[in-house]
Amino acid sequence: MTTPDGGTVRYAIYYGPWLCNARWMAQCERRCTAEGRVLLGCIWLADLKGDWSGRWAYLPAEAGTRYALTHCCCDYPTVNPESSRQLWAAARDAYRAAWATEFGEWPVTASGHNWPGHHIRDLAHGGHPTDPRNVMPVPDNVHKTITSAYPQCYSRGGRWSAIGPDLPYSD
Repeated sequence: MTTPDGGTVRYAIYYGPWLCNARWMAQCERRCTAEGRVLLGCIWLADLKGDWSGRWAYLPAEAGTRYALTHCCCDYPTVNPESSRQLWAAARDAYRAAWATEFGEWPVTASGHNWPGHHIRDLAHGGHPTDPRNVMPVPDNVHKTITSAYPQCYSRGGRWSAIGPDLPYSD
């Protein structure tokens, strides 16, 4: 994507799921505690990496950033997600169009089908179906893997309650 100053920004998404590092686990513990909940686990779903290149003070420059997308499995009660799924189905096309204005076109498969939108705080535990901070595009196979990890994250003492490495991949 071109920036207003004539530079460019490239985004790359690295998909997990991975164990949360100590920093993200502590952040989840604070979040759950602030909500009066108990932390059961943390899943590092994806890592958004942004690389900028352009000019600063008339000289060539480059910079980058990373943003971890994590899910804190607090002891949220389960709810029937059907009405939330219906809201998402009705809003999905408009959501993807809004996404495109900020990040570029919503990703599609080689056959032209849209990637699923994954709800970071899942609908079965009260996640908002259309909150822009709660939905991210994921390839279908990754979506199935991440979704299957959620029940383990909500079980006490499960795999996702352990702490992982600071950065679980190399780029």
